[in-house]
Amino acid sequence: MKIIKTEYDKIKPYITKDGSIIRELMHPNIYEWVKQSLAEAIVPVGSKTLLHRHHKSEEIYYILEGKGLMTLGDEKFEVKEGDTILIPPKTDHKIENIGSVPLKILCCSYPPYSHEDTEILEE
Repeated sequence: MKIIKTEYDKIKPYITKDGSIIRELMHPNIYEWVKQSLAEAIVPVGSKTLLHRHHKSEEIYYILEGKGLMTLGDEKFEVKEGDTILIPPKTDHKIENIGSVPLKILCCSYPPYSHEDTEILEE
């Protein structure tokens, strides 16, 4: 068995098409034998992601820290630390930080996240 391990401090963050700050914790672009992606997303205080959808990817958000307002399709609801949200493919979604600390989200995506699979629905 080959051990696959990443070190948080060595992962450079980048901005996704939806505007969140991402650290790819595991992704097949880094490790070719990985089949899904796992990332930490940060939405700063007073910020939100752009409304978007993924045509192929299913996402699971696990709220690590903070408080947010999630838009999922036609629904809006609050999320907080410890909550988990399923985002099916082709579902419009965004999240707004409505708390006083950065909103930190663990994002699992299959197929893995890609800019090409992300359609922005607002400017």
